[in-house]
Amino acid sequence: MQCPGQDSRFWDGSAVFETTCEKCGAELEFFKDDAKRVCKSCGHRMLNPKMDFGCASYCPYAEQCLGELPPELLKKKQEELVDKVAVAVKKLYGDDFKRIGHAGRVANRAAELAADTEGANPAVVRLAAYLHDLYQPAAEAAEQGQATAEIRQLLADAGANTGLVEEICHAVESLHQTTTDNADDKEININLQILHQAHRAAEEQH
Repeated sequence: MQCPGQDSRFWDGSAVFETTCEKCGAELEFFKDDAKRVCKSCGHRMLNPKMDFGCASYCPYAEQCLGELPPELLKKKQEELVDKVAVAVKKLYGDDFKRIGHAGRVANRAAELAADTEGANPAVVRLAAYLHDLYQPAAEAAEQGQATAEIRQLLADAGANTGLVEEICHAVESLHQTTTDNADDKEININLQILHQAHRAAEEQH
């Protein structure tokens, strides 16, 4: 059975709104569940201005769901999420500037590597880089579990969806299990390879 909220038979006038095309200014009508509409006047494909596309910044299926997205939208959403997490991590570390600096160096290097690597997800590697030091492989199992829970909560508070949270936690937990010898193994997730390389580069700097 379809939820009434998703069934257009139960919609009222508020389910439809009008706006203007951002390219030519022509009138454009949207239904509330339209991800995008094509302007009949100029042919521009415009995204629904009332829909939140935050998931598109990191979801690997975004193009299948929404079609090709404007790069400026993706970049904006990625930056917003990463900035929220970076600020939260700095608050957690307080006056521990050594850890703050280390996380920043790993994140910056990870971003550089991701930009030059096909198939890499910049949002994933940067977020994992900022969070990786919360998880200590030498700690007791209970402490590791608490660290993972803290990472999950921090990401959720920042607006990350379940899929992204799981991928970040996996990357953080796996980082310390990936040695220098096998970090470049093609069977290892490309984002994890980048995270390990960035971490190694940051360690060599200091």
